[in-house]
Amino acid sequence: MIANAYHSGQRAFGENYVQELCEKQPELPADIEWHFIGHLQTNKVKYIAPFVAWIHAIDSEKLLKEIDKQAAKNNRTIDCLLQLHIASEESKFGFDEDEIMSLCKKIGSSTYSSLRIRGLMGMASFSHNESTIRSEFKTIYRIFDELKRTHFENQPLFDQLSIGMSSDWKLAIEEGSTMVRIGSAIFGHR
Repeated sequence: MIANAYHSGQRAFGENYVQELCEKQPELPADIEWHFIGHLQTNKVKYIAPFVAWIHAIDSEKLLKEIDKQAAKNNRTIDCLLQLHIASEESKFGFDEDEIMSLCKKIGSSTYSSLRIRGLMGMASFSHNESTIRSEFKTIYRIFDELKRTHFENQPLFDQLSIGMSSDWKLAIEEGSTMVRIGSAIFGHR
């Protein structure tokens, strides 16, 4: 199914699981821009660092350091998105607002040599309530905008807000999303 989408012109693809990404990558065209969009453990970064273009779900400073280390080993620069926890479910990962502000204050003036912090990623609550989802997207946009104006004001590449999936992408775009993750709408549910 990925090959069919590729032959239709799609070049960016996301994957949630390291093992599946590592199995698919060598079997598909080399010019695919791979996005890792799932929860990533630090001990698995080394497997995807040689080829992944984006890592969407950075949820700890330890993970940032490991990505930078593994990207440097592979003479690459990896684009990263910090994950903000905006949903009501505790099972979702990410920084809360205070944590992300503190982290960005710390790293905003310093640069990692082999990664670029490009923006934020977040997932809304699993809900059919449009006002709940919209409110959560507004919150992440507000925080993204504040970070852009303060800690990343001199970094024009801090420009991506990855919110919205197959069930809520239209609302996400209305609320400022620059990148949506719509795999199940294209490929179906697992």
